[in-house]
Amino acid sequence: MEDLFIKAFKQADYHVNGHGPRHLQVLKDAIEDLVGETESDMYGKGRVIEDFQEKMAGVLGKEAAVFFPSGTMAQQIALRIWCDEKGLKTVAYHPLCHLEIHEEDGLKELHHIKPILLADENRVITLDDVVNIKEEVACILIELPQREIGGQLPDYRMLEEISEYCREKGILLHLDGARLFEVLPYYKKSAQEVCALFDSVYISVYKGIGGIAGAVLAGSVEFTEKSKVWKRRHGGDLISLYPYILSADYYFDQHVHKMDQYYEEAKELAELYNRCAGITTLPKVPVSNMFHVHMEARKEDMEAIFAQLYKETGIGLTGHVRENGDNGSRFEVSLGDLYSRVPKNRLKEVFAKLDEKMKSR
Repeated sequence: MEDLFIKAFKQADYHVNGHGPRHLQVLKDAIEDLVGETESDMYGKGRVIEDFQEKMAGVLGKEAAVFFPSGTMAQQIALRIWCDEKGLKTVAYHPLCHLEIHEEDGLKELHHIKPILLADENRVITLDDVVNIKEEVACILIELPQREIGGQLPDYRMLEEISEYCREKGILLHLDGARLFEVLPYYKKSAQEVCALFDSVYISVYKGIGGIAGAVLAGSVEFTEKSKVWKRRHGGDLISLYPYILSADYYFDQHVHKMDQYYEEAKELAELYNRCAGITTLPKVPVSNMFHVHMEARKEDMEAIFAQLYKETGIGLTGHVRENGDNGSRFEVSLGDLYSRVPKNRLKEVFAKLDEKMKSR
């Protein structure tokens, strides 16, 4: 059934999530108007990389920024630098932090850093969680939004209080801002205002921004210079990274000013899901362009329902469904340019049919 589900999704006339398929046209569009003689970067140097790093440092309100081929590399390095500075090998972060569940224990195996897990895995970190840490830690990592629990966020005052406490206690604070720009409409703050609460910041350039791959790590000049050394040690200084940098720069300018639109559309879409029988979203009202959809049906049953739905309506809601307990399933929504291209009458049709199919199970 999974093959039929994926096939039906790919053949749909419209897709709801993201900016579009990841194919070669993404790169061709980004470089179409560039001069062919533009020089590439070489081992982390050159105008292509240095101009982009300077641009992103300004956007984030930090002294300097460094482009990395991956966020996994950037964040492990950030925590290593802070641990070395404090002379401690202990950090704290959420139980569902990317470093804990998606990186094959890289922080522990490569850097011998011990993580302390803060908060229950179903909620965001609070000031009480930070204050009640029993061990001394060099750094605390906070992810905005918390992807694995539907993109939930602490309120902004809570962030300010955590930042104030950490500075008072001499604890470094790092921001996993893979989707930083996506949360700014909810907070009604600039990137600079949010980043000012943190000692170091990581952002992804391929998620909401829509580039090919890569990440930016920002902080003080001293911090970023140390990160360049660790980047070389990790093998991150490829001879050239310009396809990633040029696409990141291009799509940043294309998408960053649309985050308000994606946020409003996410709220609209979540409301449509919540009207369907046996379906709820987390959060019920999104706080960014992303949320999770939870269904009271098994993965294989939902794949069958969706495959039929896509054939009947030509609208692809999702291409990925995951198990969620013994009798439930879920998937993630992250809106970009595609949602606004779906005709409203056909969107209304697909949700009416989804509601009918869920009721008749």
